[in-house]
Amino acid sequence: MRTTWKATWRLIPLLWLAALLTGCGINNIPRYDEQVKAAWAQVENQYQRRADLIPNLVETVKGYASHEQETLTAVVEARAKATSIQVDANTLDDPQRLQQFQQAQAQLTGALSRLMAVSERYPDLKANQNFLALQSQLEGTENRIAVARRDFIAAVERYNTEIRTFPGRIWHMILYSDMPIRESFEATAKDAEQAPQVKF
Repeated sequence: MRTTWKATWRLIPLLWLAALLTGCGINNIPRYDEQVKAAWAQVENQYQRRADLIPNLVETVKGYASHEQETLTAVVEARAKATSIQVDANTLDDPQRLQQFQQAQAQLTGALSRLMAVSERYPDLKANQNFLALQSQLEGTENRIAVARRDFIAAVERYNTEIRTFPGRIWHMILYSDMPIRESFEATAKDAEQAPQVKF
């Protein structure tokens, strides 16, 4: 009976230590890292959705504005470049590759903007139901891309804050030193920090 009582008293500090460790955030860094990867996957998902819409949009416009070949070619080339650069969870820690990806997506956005501006010159195209449906889907996708990028930025901020502040900094040094500080999504478009001028 006495040995059972001693064993119980020895077990109490171990239980106290286990309880202390479960509430100290030891699992926050891997959890936040997974959230960053999931948020990036959603960004890629929305970019892929946009890339999938583009061939149909180009074909629809081509039927009405065949002499706008330069604009159509620019969109197709920008799409090809944007889809050729892949940044997945394994390469997410490479800031140079992430920047290349962002620049390619910005070029595609610019080419699509020029294509939409061209469509304004063709009333029959603007009235085409396929074009209107594709345009609406593309606008919705652009909104989804913005939301996905915002969520990614928030996930990176949460992760970076955790590994730079106490107690996450300690856990990062001891257990997760191979997990680097992550780069966030930055605007790469020319003059992105300035509001566009609208002229009527």
